[in-house]
Amino acid sequence: MSSHDEHPGVARVLRALADAGMDPEVRHLPDAVRTAEAAAQALEVTPAEIANSLIFVGTTDSGERRPVLVLASGGHRVDTARVGAALGVRLSRADADFVREHTGFAIGGVAPVGHRTPPIPVIDLALAGFDHIWAAAGHSHAVFRTTYAELLALTGATPLEVA
Repeated sequence: MSSHDEHPGVARVLRALADAGMDPEVRHLPDAVRTAEAAAQALEVTPAEIANSLIFVGTTDSGERRPVLVLASGGHRVDTARVGAALGVRLSRADADFVREHTGFAIGGVAPVGHRTPPIPVIDLALAGFDHIWAAAGHSHAVFRTTYAELLALTGATPLEVA
């Protein structure tokens, strides 16, 4: 067990994965990987094989604000109008405080599971084209290997073209 496994965010992710019956390969990287490009370089894969866990603020017509998790291929920029329309909310960028409050993770380490507040989840259909993908494991130095089907089952996400 590395010191990163003891980090509360990583421990929460590993617990959520174990609860789902998963024991994925987890890599602890020597440097923080806060972007898909940095993660891809460290893992020797393409940025498109990184599942970025992006948090947005989804605002309903009544003004309710909910976290929206978009699991986007690292090669994509999220079209917030498209995703918001599909979900029936207005999507806006979440600031670091909103992300930490609702997920329990810092930006750069947001995982697809283990959030404090269950988000409205969306998964990028482009991720289905890869045998394996990598996602943050609750800390900017930790990632785990998974598949599109596993992420879909873990999160209950709505598959969408997000770019």
